[in-house]
This record gives sequence, C-alpha cells and structure tokens, in this order.
Amino acid sequence: MKASAPQRTIKTQRFARARHFTQANCAGTRHFTKPWLFAAFTTLAALAVSALLDHWLHSTAAVLLILQLGVVWVALHGDRFRAFAAAVCSALSFNFFFTAPRFSLQMFHPSDIMNLGVFLLVALITSQLAEHYRRQQQALKQATLRSNILLSVSHDLRTPLSTIIGTLSTLQAYRSKLAEPQQEELLQSAMDESHRLHHYIENLLQATKLQWDQVTLQTTEQSIAPIVHAACRRERSDRIVLHIIPDLPRVHVQASLLEQALFNVIDNAVAYSPAQEKVRVEVYQDGDQVTLDICDQGPGIPPDQHQQVFDLFYSQRPGNQADGGSGMGLTVTKSIIDAHRGTIAIVPVDQGCTIRIQLPCYEELCHEDLS
Repeated sequence: MKASAPQRTIKTQRFARARHFTQANCAGTRHFTKPWLFAAFTTLAALAVSALLDHWLHSTAAVLLILQLGVVWVALHGDRFRAFAAAVCSALSFNFFFTAPRFSLQMFHPSDIMNLGVFLLVALITSQLAEHYRRQQQALKQATLRSNILLSVSHDLRTPLSTIIGTLSTLQAYRSKLAEPQQEELLQSAMDESHRLHHYIENLLQATKLQWDQVTLQTTEQSIAPIVHAACRRERSDRIVLHIIPDLPRVHVQASLLEQALFNVIDNAVAYSPAQEKVRVEVYQDGDQVTLDICDQGPGIPPDQHQQVFDLFYSQRPGNQADGGSGMGLTVTKSIIDAHRGTIAIVPVDQGCTIRIQLPCYEELCHEDLS
C-alpha cells in the first residue's frame, strides 16, 4: 500500500531532521575530539622519544625534559586543561616506565619523588604561561585587525563618499545649467559610487565576523546554479559569459554567503580585465567536487603572490580599473569557501587570471560526516 502525499512529506521532514542532527553531532564530535587527539599524540610521541633516550643515555633528567617539552607543546596549541591532563599522564608514565621498580606505580627513591613533584609544578606553571601567551597573541591579532580596519575605513570610505558628495553638490548647484544627459551622467556616477560603498561595507562586516569567528553557517542542500546566476546579475555587466553544465550535483551551502564570495571574485575579474574583454564563469563537476572557474584576461597575478592575495588588506595586483581596492574581497571569499569545506586557488594560465573554487558535492559531504 502506497503512502499518501502528507505521509511522504512527514517522512521526508523527519529524515531531514535526523540527517541534520547526525551531521551536527558529527561536527560537534570532531570539534571536541581533535584537540584531545592532538594532546594524546603529542604525549605518546614524547614518551617514545623518552624511552629511546632512557635506553641510550640512562638519564632521568633527559626523560623529564622531553616529557616537559611535550606538555609545553600541548599547552601552546591547546589550553591549560589539556596541558594539565598531558602532565598527569606524563607523570604517571614516568613513574611506571622510568623509575624503580619498573612497571609499577610505587616509588621508593626520594629523588624520583622530588623530580616528579617538580615536574608537575613546572607543567602547571608552563601551561598557565602558555595560555597567557596565547591570549596575548589573540589580543595582539585583534588589535592589529582593528588598526587595519580603521586605516582601511579612513581611506576606502572617504573616497566614494567624497565622490558622492561632490557629484550631488555639482548637480544641485548647476542643475539648471546642465543638459539632461549630463545630469544623468552625474546621477549614474553617484549611484556607481553608492554601490561600491555598499559592497565595501558588506565585505568589511564579513571580514570582521570571519576573522573573529562570529559567523555560524545555516546551510541547506541546493543547486549552485541559482547562486551563480544571482552573483553574475549582481555585477550588472554585459561582459560576463556564464556556462553551467546541466544536471550538476547539489551542494550544502548558505546561499547568501556563497553568493557574496562568488560576487567578490567576479567583481575582481571584471575590474582587472580590459574594457573590451569578456570574463568567463564556468561551472562543472570534477569528480566529487563542483568546480567554478572565473577567468579574466587582465594582467594576471605573479606566481609568488598566489597565496598572498588571500591575505587581509593585501591589494597589489596591477591594472585595476577601479580605485581604492581594499584587499578584503578575496580574504572574505576564502574564509567563506573554507567554512563550506571547499578550496579556492589561482590556476596558472598563460594569459590573465583564473581563480578556481571547488565545493564538495552534497552526497560526498554526507558520506564524510557519517563515516
């Protein structure tokens, strides 16, 4: 007996909720276990090196120093709780493997007991110092980011605002003396600068959120074609040539963020290409990835800058037809693509620049989450 349409809808909704819960659970488990796996691996590696030193040198001091180094390494890359757990495990291992009697938790020599006590004390102090150092580094990073944002805002906001104010002031003062085409040209100039300002502010907000990990993805399973079409329409240029292979696999993305990422790349391609050249946007499947190639015929990017162009506020590419590039667009794009478990890279070509974005297919993403 076949299920009715309402029953099928209820089953589909239940399956979607269960799948979303499973994926969220897997993501949370990965986020929780990876730091502890790192701490465990580091502690085991320190124990292995300590065993070799003990076999070769028969030096208790060398063993303790290696174990202490492992604790410090965990503290620098984790937090004080994992560091203290690594310290306790290292202390028990030192007692069990390296003190007499071997392979026993009993300790008879006062020097071993004192060494173990000093080891735990030093481990506690170094873990606290490492966490303090990490917090200082984070504070310095945020201060640098704020400083760069203020410097960028002082220039990149002032330029379009000055243009808008000057254009509208001219139009207001000389409207009666200007022909209608001239008035339309001034209004269009003000509109262009307004859109540029809006684009800049959007990237500024996204860059700030992404740098401080304040973006939470709300992803859904969907086709990438409407998102690409929306990004191309938003550019409002007749120089874009779009080619999308039909029947592409679906992707698991947040449409608004991905559209912003694609728009940044397309906008860069249009800005850096000569006025008479087309910008090609090609979307196709490559194995278990949906691939987007954005190709322009501009001056290209030197190979030694292929990674630097994705750094925040880095803007050194020559030939830009628009002034006041902030160097945030590709940074925002890379952060968004990384958040979707995708990749973005510059593909070496003979002429111009090709930026390739790859996103995992939805089926492959589900397989990774459930494996």
